[in-house]
Amino acid sequence: IDDHSKESPTAAVSPKHLAYVIFTSGSTGKPKGVMIEHRALTNFLCAFESITGLTEADRLLAVTTLSFDIAALELYLPLLVGAQIDLLSRQTASDAQLLAKAIKTSAASIMQATPATWQMLLADGWQAPSKDFAILCGGEALPKDLAAGLLQATQRLHNVYGPTETTIWSTSYTVKNQDVAGDSGMMSIGQPIANTTLYILDADWQPTCIGAAGELYIGGDGLARGYLNRPELTAEKFIDNPFGQGRLYRTGDLVRYRSDGNIEFLGRIDHQIKLRGFRIELGEIEAVISEHEAVQQAVVMAREDEPGNKYLAGYVVAKEGQEPDISQLRSHCKERLPDYMLPNAWMVLDTLPLTPNGKVDRKALPAHEGGRERLQEEYLAPQTPEQVLLASIWEDVLKLERVGIRDDFFELGGHSLLATQVIARIGGAFQIDLPL
Repeated sequence: IDDHSKESPTAAVSPKHLAYVIFTSGSTGKPKGVMIEHRALTNFLCAFESITGLTEADRLLAVTTLSFDIAALELYLPLLVGAQIDLLSRQTASDAQLLAKAIKTSAASIMQATPATWQMLLADGWQAPSKDFAILCGGEALPKDLAAGLLQATQRLHNVYGPTETTIWSTSYTVKNQDVAGDSGMMSIGQPIANTTLYILDADWQPTCIGAAGELYIGGDGLARGYLNRPELTAEKFIDNPFGQGRLYRTGDLVRYRSDGNIEFLGRIDHQIKLRGFRIELGEIEAVISEHEAVQQAVVMAREDEPGNKYLAGYVVAKEGQEPDISQLRSHCKERLPDYMLPNAWMVLDTLPLTPNGKVDRKALPAHEGGRERLQEEYLAPQTPEQVLLASIWEDVLKLERVGIRDDFFELGGHSLLATQVIARIGGAFQIDLPL
């Protein structure tokens, strides 16, 4: 290496060239490719170099799948400053015990993950290696109780927010102890990062006052070029800035200003949700379910019948003379959708509840029936002492009265976070280390 020139090579790539295209869920059933330019990614990385204070002395633990845009921070930011990166396997990153062990043995100083991952770690009794361990938490709203738990582990907690269309994270907020006092609720998402502009507007595109809810619009250097080969959708979501030059992205997120100038996230204004860090268009799942030959109508919604247990519930109306099989519906979806978009609970209804103006009344959709009623399998009771103990663990975690030995964990309403609870309890009951 010493024999070669130390001069920087001439690059043919300009700031306006594409750095990557990443696909996100689409409401019509067709995912949309977001085109991110080099200048947007560079602006993001330089901003978070300042926010995190990352240096060559740091070691970052990379736990994110490459299909999630936040992996760009994990891969490029350490390289930008000369820090080290520890790449974890999917198996390790999704198993609380293995992940906790990796944090400890790697001597990592910083990690970025979704609230669901941090909740998984805390539920397993994880403790940060030191109070200087830096936590970046984003991908979905950060509850106060989770923030409080993380602040007991570290003094460096950053709540970050941003849609894919504005290059990963657009705002950042350093959470303090006084932020977690009081009633339950969500943390502030803070203020814009460098070279980023935020507007909170009402339905008439007028700025809202402090405390009033409105839709968040984002402009600045982080803005995507648009959607790949989707000019109509690009024109709909990326509008001309009515207050100055450039464009603004319509996030569809409902927010409001606090009196201290920070922004509070309130929810979505459409049927798009964030679940365990993934952005999901419910319409995409509904479109796939509706393709099944026995289904006349389909509605999917995110439910949280118990605090902290958010899941997808599917409701279907059958075609005349048809009787949809829940197992077949799940298999049909599994062939066409990733696991995180599969409904955990299903219900076949005679009709969907409607509002007075004829739209589906999502608030009137019933809570799913517990467990076995949704399964086609005949109940077979546990026979051996081990089976009885395992079934009791499932019943406790899934809040069911009885579980049979042929039952499917996910068809009973289970998901990855509940699976980690099952693994932890199996470890305690049987004194074994079982991989997730």
